[in-house]
Amino acid sequence: MDDVDTERGGSVGDATAAARALEHVVDPVVAVADGTITYANEAARDAFELGDADREATTALGAQWDRLAAAIDETTVGTARRVDLEGDRESARLHRGASGATITFDRGDAGADASADSVTDSRSDASDRLVKDRALEEAPVGITISDPDREDNPLVYVNEAYEAMTGYTYDEVVGRNCRFLQGEDSDEAAIAEMAAAIDEDRPVTVELKNYRKDGTEFWNEVTIAPVRDEDGRVTNYVGFQNDVTARKEAEIALERRTEELEYILDRVEGLIQDVTAVVAGSTDRSELESEVCERIAAEDAYDGVWIGERNPATGTIDVRSSAGDGPDDETVATDADHPAAEALATTEPAVDTVDGRTRAAFPLSYNGIEYGVVTIRTDRTIDDRETVILSALARAVASGVNARETSRVLATDAVVAVELEVTDRTLAPVALSAEADCRLEYRRSVHRTDDETASLFTVTGASADEIAAVADDLADVDCRIIVERDEECLVELTGGHDLVGWLSERGARTKAIEAETGRARITLEIPRSANVRSVVEAIEDRYEGTDVVSFRQRERDGETRQEFAARLEEALTDRQFGALQRAYLGGYFEWPRPTTGEELAQSMGVSRPTFHEHLRTAEAKLCRAFFGDA
Repeated sequence: MDDVDTERGGSVGDATAAARALEHVVDPVVAVADGTITYANEAARDAFELGDADREATTALGAQWDRLAAAIDETTVGTARRVDLEGDRESARLHRGASGATITFDRGDAGADASADSVTDSRSDASDRLVKDRALEEAPVGITISDPDREDNPLVYVNEAYEAMTGYTYDEVVGRNCRFLQGEDSDEAAIAEMAAAIDEDRPVTVELKNYRKDGTEFWNEVTIAPVRDEDGRVTNYVGFQNDVTARKEAEIALERRTEELEYILDRVEGLIQDVTAVVAGSTDRSELESEVCERIAAEDAYDGVWIGERNPATGTIDVRSSAGDGPDDETVATDADHPAAEALATTEPAVDTVDGRTRAAFPLSYNGIEYGVVTIRTDRTIDDRETVILSALARAVASGVNARETSRVLATDAVVAVELEVTDRTLAPVALSAEADCRLEYRRSVHRTDDETASLFTVTGASADEIAAVADDLADVDCRIIVERDEECLVELTGGHDLVGWLSERGARTKAIEAETGRARITLEIPRSANVRSVVEAIEDRYEGTDVVSFRQRERDGETRQEFAARLEEALTDRQFGALQRAYLGGYFEWPRPTTGEELAQSMGVSRPTFHEHLRTAEAKLCRAFFGDA
């Protein structure tokens, strides 16, 4: 019983002011801590003949202590239990506290009669009221009690938590209506709701802004409930106050962020749609970049925008297009302290603020190929969410630039022929030539409808079975034997590191691949206006041991053989082109034929009649292309 414990080391009979009340209790009461009696009332001192020196519970209480000590250990802190004893005292009531226990012994003498029951009940009622009073006082939430029978329903009780929460003392608030906590920003609707609940004698819970004694604000979750007597009449109102400032501020911040996000989404939705339309509809790169800049600059939130491209010769980022306020300078050094330079160096968005102006730069990169950087200027803050949206916009622009550059591979008159040597065995032709000791020569590729590129190679120096056996050991590579002859075979490679399709996505056309003894010589054509350096660097990053053999610039005169073939290929369906290609490369037009239409049909996964139908249609289109009907 912690509230009646005396100081450790004081005399047994030296009770505190609170303990003096127990001197009048007729039942023996002792307080015990760590096996030592720290307090005993007069009835206990007489019953157990305790003196100041009799502190050990084992000595003072005798054999009863063993049973009591075991019961103390088994009793949860804050609870009580009755313990049956032997001898004159048949039972005791044990109350377990945090640092000890209080034991009340039943007298058990002949003088105990029926009237003792009423005394015990009275003591139990008093103990119950004490527990309730302590619960109110020590509750972790603010508790108030008001009296509606008095004018203005004033407070008649507040607990310590209420005083700590509001900064007001007991004497400063008792006798006043609780509205003194309200202020200019308190919600009138919540106040009205509380008043209506009191008028209707019903409970209510509201959240409103209150003010402490020092004027600081806090969010108060207030619950008010009527207290009724035996006849159902409301005698008091009890209120519970809980400081929910942290939760409420988090909710308000979340609502604000949600509103901001919705605003951003609404604002940029039209921008994204318009830029996407520009990307899809522009005919060349310059037009695309110009229209993108104009559309972004037209947005009220942005003051200006520009798109720049790295210039390796000067070490600067040259402006290709701009709108609105445009760039700070016509050129920015690639090593400058500028978001555009940082975005190109890190391939990640970069944002800074100078003199209250925000500059946000986003790299224009697609499939590892750098196409420049777009930089936006504004007097607003660009947060992480807007950065994500604008980054996606930049990727869409880069994709559009890539598409324009790729489409110019065949049409441009100015190309750069790049010759490379690759020894990385993740490239299937390199691995096959090394393991099977053979030579592979690239013939052509077919882009299938499932976005997979199939490349055809003629193989010399190894049988079809040898090639197939080696290919089985290569990860993610599918090798199909199309035609097998005495000295060579035609194979189709798919999966793995699809070099031809990968290069095509980056605006480069594969002209030749010759692989022998674990070394491949690759010849590419890249539009001169494209970022040739970026394409070559991407190849070097993807394949270890890549060496650049040569760069050659050349002009085209008239329609080349490749352009003619590409124009004809556009007139053929995938099936027609595949049938014609397999027939030619498989020697179907030679005599004697080394392969049959049935075998070629099987290689395409179609029936023989279907194969011949595709082949005849392709032959007809080929004839029209030569003889003027196409």
